[in-house]
Amino acid sequence: MNEKVRVALIGAGGMANRVHYPSLAEFDDVEMVGLCDLVEEKLNETADRFGIQNRYTDYRQMLEETGPHAVYILMPPHHLYDLVIDCLEHGLHVFIEKPPGVTTHQIRWMAEFAEKNGVLGMVGFNRRYIPLLNLCRDKVLAHDSPMHQVVSTFYKWMDAEMHPYYNGAVDILTSDAVHAVDTIRYLAGGEATKVASSVRSLGMKYDVSFNALVEFDNGCLGILLSNWRCGGRVHQFEMHAAGISAFVNPDYEAVIHAEGEEFVVRLNTKEVAGSEENFKFYGFYDQARHFIDCVKSGQEPSSSFQDAVKSMELVDKIYRSCI
Repeated sequence: MNEKVRVALIGAGGMANRVHYPSLAEFDDVEMVGLCDLVEEKLNETADRFGIQNRYTDYRQMLEETGPHAVYILMPPHHLYDLVIDCLEHGLHVFIEKPPGVTTHQIRWMAEFAEKNGVLGMVGFNRRYIPLLNLCRDKVLAHDSPMHQVVSTFYKWMDAEMHPYYNGAVDILTSDAVHAVDTIRYLAGGEATKVASSVRSLGMKYDVSFNALVEFDNGCLGILLSNWRCGGRVHQFEMHAAGISAFVNPDYEAVIHAEGEEFVVRLNTKEVAGSEENFKFYGFYDQARHFIDCVKSGQEPSSSFQDAVKSMELVDKIYRSCI
């Protein structure tokens, strides 16, 4: 595809404005042809910010009048499914945020409809696209030994009076900690074969702690450490192969140890990304670039609908495999 990729946008919420649309706005080969939102104030504020002329409260009208190649659907997970299927049935490539629906069943059928209609679907598992994380992953793999252990840590604080996500529409592991689950799969580079887990509520009315050991078919061991009743947000990753280890906090820096030395290199996340902007150093920009490049080339995205099924299946295994 040599022409600009015409992208229609559904949703004018916080993540759309903070990370997704700023990324698309920087691409010379993308035209943001229309924006749809039911709240006209949000619709107009967002459209004004990104110079989008065509504004709609009916997404079907937008698709008919703007003729996009692809659609960004940035909606809560319990509002996604019908819109995604409709766009896929119209032969449009689709990008959605995580989680890809509220059940594994839903993303399986999204993947089925994408394949049936010959289009691409991609889920916003942005950790896969963080420049610092990928640089460290490449350095570990270049040490000429397979990854044998990965750790994904995701801690947050949730007050006892707080409701779960979307007032209970979706659980914490599926909605948010799924980032850590997907990153384990991505870093391990294999498929989960065995899972032993612990899921706890810690005095809350719903589950807030999810910890698991995951064996992969390539011999790698994945460790999930996730807890929403901690002191605050900590999100970091470890990668280990024979003679080399990388410890990555994408918000700040990474340290790589090798052959018993204190460290080989200390890397700053903003310097690696070449930007102080969160949407660039935290993977959203590279994620959007990957989606657009896949639309142009026809290549399946790394975090395709088909691959997202496997991350959601691992979420299911964590729930089913409690010790």
